[in-house]
Amino acid sequence: MTRAQRYHPAFLVVAVTFLALLFSAGLRSAPGVLMLPLELHFGWSRATISFSAGLGIFLYGLVGPFAAALMMSFGIRRTMLCGLALMAAATFVSRWMTAPWHYVLTWGVLSGIGSGAVASVLGAAVVNRWFATRQGLVMGILSASTATGALIFLPFLAWLSASGAWQPVTLAVSLGCAALIPLVAVLVPEHPEDRGARRFGEAVDAPAGLARPPAPNPLLALTTLAKASRNPTFWLLAGTFFVCGLTTNGLVGTHMIPLCGDHGIGPVAAAGLLSTMGLFDLVGTTASGWLTDRYDPRRLLAIYYGFRGLSLVVLPFLDFGEVSLAVFAVFYGLDWIATVPPTVKLSNAAFPGGEGAIVFGWVLVAHQIGAAFAAFGAGVVREVTGTYTPAFVVAGSMAVLVSLVFIVGFRRPARPLTA
Repeated sequence: MTRAQRYHPAFLVVAVTFLALLFSAGLRSAPGVLMLPLELHFGWSRATISFSAGLGIFLYGLVGPFAAALMMSFGIRRTMLCGLALMAAATFVSRWMTAPWHYVLTWGVLSGIGSGAVASVLGAAVVNRWFATRQGLVMGILSASTATGALIFLPFLAWLSASGAWQPVTLAVSLGCAALIPLVAVLVPEHPEDRGARRFGEAVDAPAGLARPPAPNPLLALTTLAKASRNPTFWLLAGTFFVCGLTTNGLVGTHMIPLCGDHGIGPVAAAGLLSTMGLFDLVGTTASGWLTDRYDPRRLLAIYYGFRGLSLVVLPFLDFGEVSLAVFAVFYGLDWIATVPPTVKLSNAAFPGGEGAIVFGWVLVAHQIGAAFAAFGAGVVREVTGTYTPAFVVAGSMAVLVSLVFIVGFRRPARPLTA
């Protein structure tokens, strides 16, 4: 690595982007901590609270392709600033909520839209704009920010809510998002050329950077979806990523703490378990990015979904002792967000060019629909049956089915996107 590469401005952009994604992940993990305190303080049902969490997760995904289109035309930095400002304002205002619809509006609608502008599509956009090589590794690092957000925030947020208080949680998330706004404004340029550089790893004789953004087009996300919908690869990626969301942040991210509560485990200890998963996912997702640069991503996805599904099917039947939960945390944690780098690579291979990030945004919509379905559905299952077991068994079985799909059904190479 040359001296210019060692101090390439892309690394600073990645660092700030990592922090922004980290705080966005912290916001999206907070509803799992807030569920029991809100239930105790206001008397709201778990289904009502789960609905807000599910709506926020859904909007988090739905905003993705439109955010990617904004990043192409309006700018990555401006989109990040708008998303962070909306997250900070919505969570701060929620400190005065008194009715369920207040929680739905602030943590469901507004926070969902704001965090959707600072989501995985941001990582894909940064990788495409700033890196010509090592894209899988960098995407793995940025994807791992979701796990790192849980690792850093969940124990702290659970500690803040240990006495049943919920307002300190909203204040902590709000201040964290607000603190990032000046960092993004100062340290994130729009293009490598703005710092007198090329994309990292780009050949000297290659045209500098990527093409400048097109004129603002509010329909760009929709026209890209229309093109992508004619490619079977898009539907395969969207369908399997639906199950990815169903088996991660929607189910485990939202309901793991309440599930542990059903077995006599306090919120701080349960948050520590999620943090352990986050720690191992930081390793697993970064390694997944490295592997994605070297091996067939379809084989990697078959392995990831298979092991994840088996772990979820087994979880409800554990004794919830320290040893069994520790083994689950390590086993499941290594696989938490490991599916993102190979999915991004398959998306970019099937849909090359600047529209690749928008297509991945639509794939992420399917992910968040699955997550929203699990966040709300698991709450309803728990309220109706008194147990989370059916929700975890069904979700795990669907992940095993996806693994089989990648093994036997994804044989043909991805077809490029055409108009």
